[in-house]
Amino acid sequence: MPDIQTRPPASSADGALKRNALGTGGIAFLVISAAAPLTVMAGVAPVAINVGGIGAPAGYLLAGIVLTLFAVGFMAMTRHVKAAGGFYTYISLAMGKTAGLASAILAIVSYNCLQIGVYGLFAVQTHDMLKVVFGLEVPWPAIALAAVAAVWLLGYRGIDVGAKVLGVLLVAETGILALMAAGILGSGGAHGISVGSFSPENAFGPGVLAILGICFAAFMGFESTVLYRSEARDPDRSVPRATYVAVGFMSVFYAFIVWAVVQAYGEDRAVEAAGELAGGMFFQTINHYVGPWAEVAMYFLIVTSVYASQLAFHNAINRYVYMLARDGVLPAFLGRTHPKFKSPHRAGQLQTILAAVVITICALLNADPYQQLLIWVNTPGIFGIVGLQGLVSVAAFLYLRRNPDAVTHRLMVPLSLASAILLFGVVLLIGFNIELLTFADALTNTILILVTPIVFIAGLLAARWVRRHRPETFAQIGSFETHEP
Repeated sequence: MPDIQTRPPASSADGALKRNALGTGGIAFLVISAAAPLTVMAGVAPVAINVGGIGAPAGYLLAGIVLTLFAVGFMAMTRHVKAAGGFYTYISLAMGKTAGLASAILAIVSYNCLQIGVYGLFAVQTHDMLKVVFGLEVPWPAIALAAVAAVWLLGYRGIDVGAKVLGVLLVAETGILALMAAGILGSGGAHGISVGSFSPENAFGPGVLAILGICFAAFMGFESTVLYRSEARDPDRSVPRATYVAVGFMSVFYAFIVWAVVQAYGEDRAVEAAGELAGGMFFQTINHYVGPWAEVAMYFLIVTSVYASQLAFHNAINRYVYMLARDGVLPAFLGRTHPKFKSPHRAGQLQTILAAVVITICALLNADPYQQLLIWVNTPGIFGIVGLQGLVSVAAFLYLRRNPDAVTHRLMVPLSLASAILLFGVVLLIGFNIELLTFADALTNTILILVTPIVFIAGLLAARWVRRHRPETFAQIGSFETHEP
């Protein structure tokens, strides 16, 4: 098995991350929170039902199956590659340092698109909550900038503090969705309980294929488990466990909740109701089946759901920047951690400033916080992450072919290849159905699609420049290790 270049272990004074700060549960909370279950259900699932029909719940299961295949090869590599660089390290090892650095740049841009864009959703949801519950009218830029400060504060305090907060928020947001489902099923739904959503004609219909991009977007961030390897307890076990827990929980839970909402209106009325009610569908459903108090609680919890997502993505971005700085690609000061909290606070400060600048520009341009800031900024991030998952599957296939001792089951290699083919197929499906995500004109959609390949090509050119002009730095690409005892 090839060795990754290493350098001496970093001492605490030299900027190491906090050791043994996270177990399986803490890592799982971080990555599930990034997906914002309540937000993707209440805010986006009605679109999936309206377009995909009553088979929409199956779309989430299909996405979960594909991502589980992806996780097989991904986790096989992480058991043998003691590195915490995420996509960056794995692609560097199996496909070369040039592709690795380009992937790292694409990952940072994609995660930033997801994180910064969601501040628009946070602003909209918080504005609505303050108006409905308290009768207050607060400008959306003020809300978004306040959220930027709140996310920075918890990220600054360290990963263990953030994981505890995310754990509480995640339990609350999944709890309110489970309560709604219990109310629906306990009342027998609109016309009794049916499993027609999972029949072959509904589960594999053209509508479900069209919404796969929406379904995959609901899992964004689950793959970032490997970024926390340096801070994990027993990472060889906790990281794979957290990955499978995250993807398994989300796929089953999403499918169950969407299926329950279909039952709330009946299979003959659910699609029409999703079109009429849109983002208000879940709120009206919980009001009817549980009570007005639960609707008010959902308004509060959807705000905390978005905040939890912001914090999780903030942590992931900071660790990518930190790893690149430790490998010498980015300025060294970004690879330093806080002397007390052991958080990559320098990287966090940079990401916070970037988010504040983008929000301020959007406010000055009078941009719509939902359409322009959330949807348009998020879309390249979705393309980028799913595309990177496909590249990691290729990397896993190549690595496992070259290193038979890493293969613990004969199906690992073909499953990695299958996941690569499926994930690149999903990228194409998202592109063909991009209007379902953006509701934009053809020119805007074309620009949003082109962002990902342009960033990746720019990354390849940057890597070639580094190889030519900074060969010592190029040799360190993808070399950062956890140096576990």
